[in-house]
Amino acid sequence: MVTTSYPTVTLRNGITLPALGMGTWRMGDDIGQRDHEIRSLQIGLDAGLRIIDTAEMYGHGRSEDVIGEALRGRREQAFLISKVLPHNASYKGTIAACERSLKHLGTDHLDLYLLHWPGIIPFSETLYAFETLRERGLIKDWGVSNFDTDDMDELAEQGAYPLVNQILYSLEYRGTEYDLLPRDERAHITSMAYCPIGQGGELLHHPVLRAIARTYETSLGNATPAQIALAWVLRRKNMIAIPKASTPHHQALNIAAQEIRLSHNDLAALDDAFPPPTCKDALAVI
Repeated sequence: MVTTSYPTVTLRNGITLPALGMGTWRMGDDIGQRDHEIRSLQIGLDAGLRIIDTAEMYGHGRSEDVIGEALRGRREQAFLISKVLPHNASYKGTIAACERSLKHLGTDHLDLYLLHWPGIIPFSETLYAFETLRERGLIKDWGVSNFDTDDMDELAEQGAYPLVNQILYSLEYRGTEYDLLPRDERAHITSMAYCPIGQGGELLHHPVLRAIARTYETSLGNATPAQIALAWVLRRKNMIAIPKASTPHHQALNIAAQEIRLSHNDLAALDDAFPPPTCKDALAVI
């Protein structure tokens, strides 16, 4: 089934966003690709994707620099996310990291600021910094990334409720379906899937994905295995997908993937090829 009604997700704070956003891991690493990366982000904004996700770790600020250039004169169109590294997540370190990110990005605030993964610094100290940043208007809200079920339970025990939890989720990595995804949904915490179509490896050559892709068309023509994999992630409620698209063509394909609604039979075939979890697995991270 093909539709032009694109999926959306409403966060706990009432903000409604497109379920498809834009990741930027490794953007800025190749100066020869910079113009393509900037144009790709701008095409996404033109199509209403809004969410741009980055981190201070990505190229030590080079990704944020690319985004800053792409957003010049149109910051209001983006819902901008960055992340602080765990070893920088002390009270002073978090504030300093945020200020560095804002400088790279050329903006005066982030819409969402995440702790990149759990670290040894007590989260209460990081949370104090998040709240200070929010009071100063430098961030609108905060969340976490790569937090497993026990980590989220520990936050709840501290009375800390992140807006989102950004995790690895795709057909290849379904372990979070066992307990983390339903747990966060019950707590009104939105899940955000990074690498939702893999990293260009075996997944996109899988015969089942290729066979399903041959049965769909989008506004750009015949569907691709990557579009099917992305549509599979976008099928979930309370889930935002943030694939990276380094070229305008790749971005256009991601945008068109929103048109695909997989049939019950296709979903069953994908379950057979990529079985859902039957027990708890440690959170996968790349």
